[in-house]
Amino acid sequence: MMGMNPRQMKKLMRQLGIKMEEMEGVKEVVLKLEGKEIVLKNPVVTVMVVQGEKTYQIVPGSEEVREVIEIPEEDIELVMEQAGVDRETALKTLKETKGDIAEAILKLSGE
Repeated sequence: MMGMNPRQMKKLMRQLGIKMEEMEGVKEVVLKLEGKEIVLKNPVVTVMVVQGEKTYQIVPGSEEVREVIEIPEEDIELVMEQAGVDRETALKTLKETKGDIAEAILKLSGE
């Protein structure tokens, strides 16, 4: 297949029943893992269909890894009650303290 021009390659792929199409307008792709997210910004996404099965090829422009902290509802309610703040403030502070309830309450009580 060396030396094959793109037109010949497309024709061969069509004959083999392989369809390829680039997705337009993709701004980011987020891979959600346990405890973190990988954000692929400005990716080139190609969809390939082979024998009815779709495969996505993603080539990112840039990559960002974000830590994801899941805060249980009872922790949010406890901080709200103890610090006398609204839900949004309690959640924000718990995220800032990486889920440490005592630190969140102390931080909010000291303000």
